[in-house]
Amino acid sequence: MPTILVVEDESNILRLIEFGLTQAGFDVICVDSSEDARRVIDDKLPDLVLLDWMLPTMSGVDFVKVLRANNRTADLPIIMLTARGEEMDKEMGLNLGADDYITKPFSPRELIARIKALLRRRTPHKSDHVVQVGKITLNPAEYTVSVDGVLINFAPTEFKLLHFFMTHTGRIYSRGELLDLVWGDHVFIEERTVDVHIRRLRRELEVVGVSDYVQTVRGVGYGFGAV
Repeated sequence: MPTILVVEDESNILRLIEFGLTQAGFDVICVDSSEDARRVIDDKLPDLVLLDWMLPTMSGVDFVKVLRANNRTADLPIIMLTARGEEMDKEMGLNLGADDYITKPFSPRELIARIKALLRRRTPHKSDHVVQVGKITLNPAEYTVSVDGVLINFAPTEFKLLHFFMTHTGRIYSRGELLDLVWGDHVFIEERTVDVHIRRLRRELEVVGVSDYVQTVRGVGYGFGAV
């Protein structure tokens, strides 16, 4: 379930957005200032930020600059929310680093569609599209994995790890990268934990003869691809 951080100082709009996004299946965190948003982000990165242009103390535009200047948040998806509809303002927001821009008043349905589109664009491995690599087919919406039509059962972590690998073939990832990209930012577990889950993933794939899809480069990390 993607986490959306909503930064909006008008309480009625904030609650309306919160209700709509919750109904759409998102995990929603609401704050009314850039300072509070920064504390949330410092604790754990959300999947996307809805950021009001006009905020007390630090404006949304200035906060975008802060986020884009930090390596940890440089690629964080951001949609600006504002009553300013002029083309020049829109261009300014996008040039400063916002990914999208929606003008108040807006349709909740449109907002949800724009959020889903941005998440698909920026984090394709979190989509519900069926993925196939070699003999393996993974359906995230139905939570199924099959090899030549034979279903395989995976624990949640191994399923998530396999999904990531199947949508990111062609390169080797270090343990640290896998922890950030699969387990999530600010998850404090040992890097060696990755090895445990790789072994479990291989063991399940070995039953159907495709364990060699998981590639190990000693001293570097892990990758994935049909042999």
